[in-house]
Amino acid sequence: MTGTARPPLWQHRDFLKVWSAATVSILGSQVTIIAIPFIALTMLGASVFQVSLLVAVEMLPFLLFTLPAGAWLDRVRRRPVLVAADIGRGVVLLSIPLAYVADALSIWQLYFVAFATGTLTAFFDVADQSYLPSILDRDDLVAGNADLQISYSVAQIGGPTLGGNLIGLVAAPFAIILDAVSFFVSGAFIGSIRRHEARPERRLDETGRAIPMRTDVREGLRYVLGNRYLRPIAACTGTSNLCGAALFGVFPVLIWQDLKLPPAFYGTVMGAASVGFLVGAALSSRLTKAIGLGRTIILSATLGCPAFLLMTLTPANLEVAAVTLFVGWFLAGMSQVVYNVAQISLRQAITPLEMQSRMNATMRFIVWGTIPIGSVIGGILATAIPVRAALVLAAVASFASVAPVLASPLRSLRDIPAGLPTTAGVAPASPLPTGTALPGTESPGLQPQPTGA
Repeated sequence: MTGTARPPLWQHRDFLKVWSAATVSILGSQVTIIAIPFIALTMLGASVFQVSLLVAVEMLPFLLFTLPAGAWLDRVRRRPVLVAADIGRGVVLLSIPLAYVADALSIWQLYFVAFATGTLTAFFDVADQSYLPSILDRDDLVAGNADLQISYSVAQIGGPTLGGNLIGLVAAPFAIILDAVSFFVSGAFIGSIRRHEARPERRLDETGRAIPMRTDVREGLRYVLGNRYLRPIAACTGTSNLCGAALFGVFPVLIWQDLKLPPAFYGTVMGAASVGFLVGAALSSRLTKAIGLGRTIILSATLGCPAFLLMTLTPANLEVAAVTLFVGWFLAGMSQVVYNVAQISLRQAITPLEMQSRMNATMRFIVWGTIPIGSVIGGILATAIPVRAALVLAAVASFASVAPVLASPLRSLRDIPAGLPTTAGVAPASPLPTGTALPGTESPGLQPQPTGA
């Protein structure tokens, strides 16, 4: 790397479009995150287990489809997939207010929407993380991911407040229209990118025959599980998301059924506490330079655990509940963003471009595939024992997620390793030693928005 100053990413037109699409989309999604559990609990009379299944059904596609999606996306252009997935999610979400107007809204409708949007999100997210390295230079990835996290942070500050108050003004099904529109706008931004995306070369074996997708799937699994940095990150995030799903899959039951906190209050407090995401985005690059990339990953993974535990202790008293929720969500959000910037940038930088989709798909399969399992476990626990006891148990269990990264070579990794191959077929199981370093989206357990990738 030379000492020449790089132009700021705000002058990068295509990155600005990606950033705008992400900001609009995540803002709208904050409304749906609050609205759908509220509809299930208060309008459809769903049980604790039925509410927990909403998260499980939404995340099930990550178990079913991400591995083949990754293999397929390494064979096609990714931008058309991103646009199609955005439009599809908007159309599916509009079915909720339409069913409500027709007096046909049911829990099964919500399950259908959750599964359909989850399927489209599985394809979108794998394509999205694989698309960014084709727009930005390697040296801009940390800054680009940090800027994207800032957009997520701003959206998550205003989103819960908007969602909670919007539900108070109009029927919750109508509030979801905002999220549907946000997906249409996001698709328009991505569709307007004019940067040429080369079609991946057809992969052939030594006999000249096309390599089957199952071979690509195996290569993605082998690459992630054989990489000394990716393997502990996957184990940490997968374990934490398992516990986080068990916790946040039934957290709305504690908030609205047991504590009877109003949606506007809950949305406003969570929106204000989401400033933690913004603080995390501002700290991520500085922290990485100060203590190193690996230690940043370990520290941020650790901070989220006590934050989850604090949130499970939320009382019915509005003043104390506001403080508890604010502090817990602030710490959790801050640690999530720092973790995401560090580990996603590392993953993108050490993975050859032609392996990006398979790597991201394998990571999604591992770290988000645990979410439907955790949601079902949380629903079973909250049915068998008091809801709060189930939440505390899940939060305590989340501390185990730190062990994989704490015991890994990430402890001594200061910068992104240099000298990596450019051909997926010869990618090593482990990058070069940490001594060979360049000059200086998925994080554990934070729900209801799935994390880590």
